[in-house]
Amino acid sequence: MAQSEITRQARQVIVKPGTDLVASMADGFREELQQVIRESPESVTIDLTGVEMVDSVGIGVMIAVYNSLAKVEGMLKVINANKNILNLFRTMRLDRHFTVEGTA
Repeated sequence: MAQSEITRQARQVIVKPGTDLVASMADGFREELQQVIRESPESVTIDLTGVEMVDSVGIGVMIAVYNSLAKVEGMLKVINANKNILNLFRTMRLDRHFTVEGTA
């Protein structure tokens, strides 16, 4: 199972899964993110470069991360979402809860 690339800069953490956020990899991704949240970062950025698809389980993981961060006044940001993922997040109105940016 592929590990996410995790970059720490001060109290900001960038997590780059580099693979589709689907049910088959969600448990490992969830565990990585829970470890990151235990470090009490001010913000977590999920970089979706290389991610083609996010299913309902992947979205559930992101919502759980958002909720965990909100409890400690942390922020979640999703960057480099492809057009389909960006549209999905906007349709589900997730962009009202956390920042969602598409690819440049």
